[in-house]
Amino acid sequence: NFVEIKQVGFEQAHEIAEKVLDMFEAGEFDVATLFYGKFKNVVTQVPTAQQIIPAEAPEGVETPDLGGAIYDYEPEEQEILAALLPRYVAVQIFRALLENVASEQAASMTAMDNATRNAGEMIDKLTLQYNRARQAQITTELIEIIAGAEAL
Repeated sequence: NFVEIKQVGFEQAHEIAEKVLDMFEAGEFDVATLFYGKFKNVVTQVPTAQQIIPAEAPEGVETPDLGGAIYDYEPEEQEILAALLPRYVAVQIFRALLENVASEQAASMTAMDNATRNAGEMIDKLTLQYNRARQAQITTELIEIIAGAEAL
């Protein structure tokens, strides 16, 4: 629960990632998918789903042809993955949190701009309506004065 947090940081994403990874290791679920609003521009936020556990290769990335080369890893591949995969999950969660914050800020900015524009239009309409009512009242008073003067 991060209700009291005003600015999202990597610490919160790291806490979430640890909890998700612990739940995954405990066998509470098989697949973890992040759902967030991806910021495209000020007026467009795209609902996005991204599977983070098990990790999928990004779209458009092809496996390089190693030409039969054999690589030795130090430390071992499993140790590297054990260190990098939790960081990957935390970074993806942090990214989703940041995208959501950017989307929320953009939506808020757009809503406030629309509200300002609508208020301006409403003020213009009310001013015009007020001026017409005032003009009608003045015209009525003039007609009454002229009618009274003619009656004398």
